Amino acid sequence: MDCAKQPVEGREAGVRSAPVAGRLTASAGGETSGRRPNHSESAQPRAADQWKEERTRSTEDNQTSLPSLQAAYTAILRGLGEDPERQGLLRTPWRAATAMQFFTKGYEEKISDFLNDAILHEDHDEMVIIKDIDMFSMCEHHLVPIIGKVHIGYLPEKRLLGLSKLARIVEIYSRRLQVQERLTKQIAVAITEALRPAGVGVVVEAMHLCMMMRGVQKMNSKTVTSTMLGVFREDPKTREEFLTLIRN
Repeated sequence: MDCAKQPVEGREAGVRSAPVAGRLTASAGGETSGRRPNHSESAQPRAADQWKEERTRSTEDNQTSLPSLQAAYTAILRGLGEDPERQGLLRTPWRAATAMQFFTKGYEEKISDFLNDAILHEDHDEMVIIKDIDMFSMCEHHLVPIIGKVHIGYLPEKRLLGLSKLARIVEIYSRRLQVQERLTKQIAVAITEALRPAGVGVVVEAMHLCMMMRGVQKMNSKTVTSTMLGVFREDPKTREEFLTLIRN
């Protein structure tokens, strides 16, 4: 997908930069410059720090919660006017429940599960880019898919991360209920905290089925978000090199 395409209208195909440190905007945790957060806001973990947290779900939890999920999908079918007892729908609640657990399997993992033995110490300080990483996520507002690609670049300081591990970071955060802006920042912050590179750039291009199948029903809309940290934000030449390479 071409990051350089012109936007069509409003939010469709619009480039939205995720909040980054130092910018006067709403933070990932909901705190806005210029006002004092209330206690409930302060108690919420910042989205950018979630990479450090323990997993919130286990495989044992999946087995325990499966019956209640099945019952919920059965109730949804009845609420839609369907008959859950008819042949074609007999196993649908189970299928839907296990599918939703798979769609959100990122809650079962944490970055430290695989980072400890994946960091390589090499005499390399040139830009590393992996682009067109397939991404599948779920809109947390409508529980419908977000489908797109992720482009990652970082400028190492003699610490490299195995290329497949970058894709794994994308998988962990995308397989959760998400908004695209938060997903973009979480990926960038996780790489920054793990490698301490000179800079990180992440661009996510995605189509939201909540915009395509309902609401405004804009079939060809695309949302592009970016997070630039370190020299990717501070140095225009470094940022332009990254953006040029992911477009070509």
